[in-house]
Amino acid sequence: MPSPYRALFAAPGSKRFTAAGLLGRMPLSMMGIGVVTMVSQLTGRYGLAGALAATIALSAAVAGPQVSRLVDRYGQRRVLRPATLVSLLAAALLLLAAHYAWPDPVLFAACVGIGCVPSVGAMVRARWAALYRGTPQLHTAYSFESVIDEVCFIFGPIISIGLSTAWFPEAGPLLACCFLAVGVLWLTAQRATEPAPHPRERQGGRTALAAPGLQVLVATFVATGAVFGAVDVVTVAFADEQGHKGAASVVLALYAAGSCGAGLVFGLLRFKGAPEPRWLLGICAMAVSMIPLLLVGNLPFLAVALFVAGMAVAPTMITTMSLIEQHVPRAQLTEGMTWVSTGLAVGVALGSSVAGWVIDAAGADAGYVVPAVSGAAAVAVGFLGYRRLSRPAPRRGGTVGQHGEREERHMA
Repeated sequence: MPSPYRALFAAPGSKRFTAAGLLGRMPLSMMGIGVVTMVSQLTGRYGLAGALAATIALSAAVAGPQVSRLVDRYGQRRVLRPATLVSLLAAALLLLAAHYAWPDPVLFAACVGIGCVPSVGAMVRARWAALYRGTPQLHTAYSFESVIDEVCFIFGPIISIGLSTAWFPEAGPLLACCFLAVGVLWLTAQRATEPAPHPRERQGGRTALAAPGLQVLVATFVATGAVFGAVDVVTVAFADEQGHKGAASVVLALYAAGSCGAGLVFGLLRFKGAPEPRWLLGICAMAVSMIPLLLVGNLPFLAVALFVAGMAVAPTMITTMSLIEQHVPRAQLTEGMTWVSTGLAVGVALGSSVAGWVIDAAGADAGYVVPAVSGAAAVAVGFLGYRRLSRPAPRRGGTVGQHGEREERHMA
């Protein structure tokens, strides 16, 4: 591991909360694709499979920011454990309903409950921010976390799809639940690195989403999430049409591997100037990388195209996290990060659902139109909101760090 990454772990407890965060984030890449694989195997209905995955994502989009807002106020341990319990009970209901072919409304109701799953990635990033706020190490930490995200997306689909196709259909989502339980319990047991809650912070009843810059980031990532959701569902269907459904996990892993490699390199770089142009360039690169998928004809070509497309993902996500710090106060940092994840979740829901219906109607080849159109929409939103994103937020008092310093002086 290059020395800047090695230096991150000089902070006591950083290795442990990183490991716990890795386990707790595995369901992020396993649950949705696991539900698609499970339901498509049990029923053969990709439309239903995509709609269920979309329901999980939409539910998480509604519940996630509220969970994170409570975390900012009361702390990670007090909030994450009960929220995770609700999600796990709902997941158990989904597995039973799918196995015994219960009516579709039961499946959808269970997926709504699964959406209470906490944003573990935001929780870990908040711990890094508490350790390295205002230092160059925070850029490296965010880069490392993006790499961890991609590691999850490399191995998560392989494990989930592989178990569900080789063992039994429910195996992938079941293991995702185990990862979630262990990861959250282990993370919340580490009190020394838990960011201090802000129970007395007065935000005038406003959420972090009131920041105009954050609104632009969230809106853009709705379209970006649609890219991810559509790519997952269409790739599984395309591999199925090619007679190699299990290979979908390998192809999707290469998509994440491209992002992982780019994220590692990006974390070693030190940039001068404002991050907004780099962010917009990343959004454009992600959109352009979807065009070759329209010409896909076989799995090897698809694997190469997705690997190249993945190279634009992690750098864009890393820059996004830096921008969030500039547009929300310290007391709402976890909530702000979760709102971006919420935008992605909404997009994943839309992308997977639309892609599922397109596949049912016109086949997997036509399905790749969905991520291409979604990428173009992300670019359009990025350009339309660019001025709001690059404009300082005077009501915040500048950066998050500056806001926090004034709060600390006031409290003193």
